[in-house]
Amino acid sequence: MFALSLTQLSKLTAAVSLVVVSTLSVPAHADELAQNLGPVGPHEPILTTVGSKRVIAFYLPGSGRCAVHMVVGDVRDPEAALVSRIRVELNPGQMVHLDSVEQKSLNLECGDNAEKLAIVDNDERVAFGTQQGEKSIKASASRF
Repeated sequence: MFALSLTQLSKLTAAVSLVVVSTLSVPAHADELAQNLGPVGPHEPILTTVGSKRVIAFYLPGSGRCAVHMVVGDVRDPEAALVSRIRVELNPGQMVHLDSVEQKSLNLECGDNAEKLAIVDNDERVAFGTQQGEKSIKASASRF
């Protein structure tokens, strides 16, 4: 697993909270949100939208795997109190799929030896299904 001290975890949580508040509420232009579509290295954010949801994702490397953290909020109401946080651990080559109610998808893939996290556009995949031979993962989500 990924070892973090309580102080490191507190600092990381504070930094992510600051990024969430700033990217959900401050657009780059009057009618557009800041984006970083990656690929990104450890601790660097992917900033994108999926349907009506704003997604901020980053990862921590450890033991050759990616510990992916995503914060998902509503683009239409950036000051809403309901924001979801998703955490999942991926092996190299594994993906996590995030689907919106508008039938839009975000696919994030862990790179070799956890060197990068990338958005993967794969139209062949079906929401809620897997292709033969694909490694499936389990994710946990929480609201805060």
